[in-house]
Amino acid sequence: MKRRSFILACGSTAFATSGSAKLRIGQIGTEHAHAAGKMAALRSLPELWEVVGVAEGKGYEGVKSMTLEELLAVPELKAVAVETTIETACATAMRCVQAGKHVHLDKPGALKHDEFKSMRLEAEKRDLTVQMGYMLRYNPAFELLFQAVREGWLGEITEIDAAMGKLADKKQRGVIGALEGGGMFELACHVMDAVVTILGKPQSVQSFSTPTAQDGVKDNQMAVLQYAKATAVVRCNHADPFGGPRRRFNVTGTEGTFEIVPLESGKVNLSLTQARGAYKKGTQSFQLTVPKDRYAAEFVDLAKIVRGEKKLAWDAAHDIAVHETVLRAAGVWK
Repeated sequence: MKRRSFILACGSTAFATSGSAKLRIGQIGTEHAHAAGKMAALRSLPELWEVVGVAEGKGYEGVKSMTLEELLAVPELKAVAVETTIETACATAMRCVQAGKHVHLDKPGALKHDEFKSMRLEAEKRDLTVQMGYMLRYNPAFELLFQAVREGWLGEITEIDAAMGKLADKKQRGVIGALEGGGMFELACHVMDAVVTILGKPQSVQSFSTPTAQDGVKDNQMAVLQYAKATAVVRCNHADPFGGPRRRFNVTGTEGTFEIVPLESGKVNLSLTQARGAYKKGTQSFQLTVPKDRYAAEFVDLAKIVRGEKKLAWDAAHDIAVHETVLRAAGVWK
């Protein structure tokens, strides 16, 4: 089975758990925007994970603070969630891999591609999992989308149209302004992961940046990804007052269209030239049930992987392709 076909074939079945022994996990860093949410998700799964501590950063009430060295030395520690700044994330992940730990690494993973590629290949060589923090992978609407693509509901894919924006405040503008790739690198990597899951690595990428202010911040970006028989357009606008509700992901093929809008809402507009599965010919709109915790499914899946019950659907080759594509889309890598 080809790599992309394998990815599409592996549904997470996120909350079907098995096994009884708790697995030990720790967190390094609290600086990432997702850090508090990831810790809360882990602590909400006491039947799966024993959170042994947090290293570096501000710490959390009720969680033991320790040094990185102390954390990695905890007996039977199986995995580490890396939630540091982007500048130190990849080096921290590599240190965890070299210590023999599975890693949950929050997006986008690294500033430099060579560093990211080396870390991912090292983990794969050691038969260790690096699960990237792309939570859309486990969203029910995206799981159904991946199924639809896998089973040919939409025919041959001809286009993808995606947008992920927000109205950035002064602090957020400072964050993306400090990054060469701007908002496309920091935020739109989520939808780029989904594009590459569906279509694979693009043949070419064109990037566009049209800043809305005089501060030089890349707050209004677009990328066009070209494939043999398809194009994908991804927008990232940090000057959009309705950026949240306008976030979308639309996939069109020769036999149908699948639209998710807003992005994490579970709301789907599906059009089909013929009935597929439980869905009729024509256009229908429906609401899927979305878990309240957007991150918990990631750690349910990681527990299964650490126990050896399954492999992560997204391998090193996929993550490396996504990282390169994100850098190209953000105008960092020409």
